[in-house]
Amino acid sequence: MMRLHFTAADLRLITFAPAPNALLESALSVRPPSCATWSRPEVTEWRRSVGDGSIDRAGVLADMVPKQSFMPDLLLQPEADDLAAAVELAKSTPVEQVMADLSLLPPPAAGGSWRRELAEGDAVAWRTLTGDLYDYFSSSLAPLWPRIRDTAAADRALRAETLLRGGTDALLATLSLHCRWEPPVLQVQVAGEYDVQLCGNGLLLVPSYFAAGPMMMYRPGRATVLVYPMYAGGRPSAAADALGPLLGRTRAAVLATLRHPATTSALADRLAISRASASEHTTVLRDAGLVSTTRMGSAVLHTLTPLGSALLAGDSAG
Repeated sequence: MMRLHFTAADLRLITFAPAPNALLESALSVRPPSCATWSRPEVTEWRRSVGDGSIDRAGVLADMVPKQSFMPDLLLQPEADDLAAAVELAKSTPVEQVMADLSLLPPPAAGGSWRRELAEGDAVAWRTLTGDLYDYFSSSLAPLWPRIRDTAAADRALRAETLLRGGTDALLATLSLHCRWEPPVLQVQVAGEYDVQLCGNGLLLVPSYFAAGPMMMYRPGRATVLVYPMYAGGRPSAAADALGPLLGRTRAAVLATLRHPATTSALADRLAISRASASEHTTVLRDAGLVSTTRMGSAVLHTLTPLGSALLAGDSAG
């Protein structure tokens, strides 16, 4: 268990990464299919579409991503806006930190001398890593990236609505199934026992599509980084068969209104319908895989799933 200890200053300095982190998602996506990171149905579909050779195409990047939760800090650059910016920041990682992180990785199966060369700042080793990373992203991850962005946007909207409706306590209490908020401590389910004092520097939250559970990056004098799995509501396997009941002007209006997440009562107010009617319509939409519902105490929050967003955008392929 990891325990993050908040001060009043830390609670005022909780921020979210503005977009999914391309470098982190690239690294996590090359983990073996046996890992829990592959639990999303969309990931299974994606892996099937890119073929069994996708991990091989990752080259030396795959050698830096062990099966367990630890990853070198250089593969997470939370301030980077895109993959190119993240790579440039990774290159500036102090040699001492690269050496320390790589020393914690399991021994390579073969040909691991490039790790030592990378830790020593060898230009050829860095070109090998960045070249393999760019090739892997463009050949394998790029087709899935629009869905990752959409899921991240839905997660961000959900967190914003939760903060608006319930404040910081509700935000931290509903962050992840792997976390438990007992003010002023956020308990995070990880292997081992750790106590982390945030020391008034705050917390930067980074949603991840491929992360199986929370990951933490401590940065002295700066906000601690907590990676958590993006929220994605369940989607029935036969969602297409459930679309029949969606016909009707009011239900279509409910779906369109949920471009901006809302509680049942807020949805009823926006459409001037009863709460019972709003609840009925959201139930049908949820059963069809178009809406996700999260309970927050006595209220529930509704948000579009990627499938619901695609339907509104006219993307019949989902």
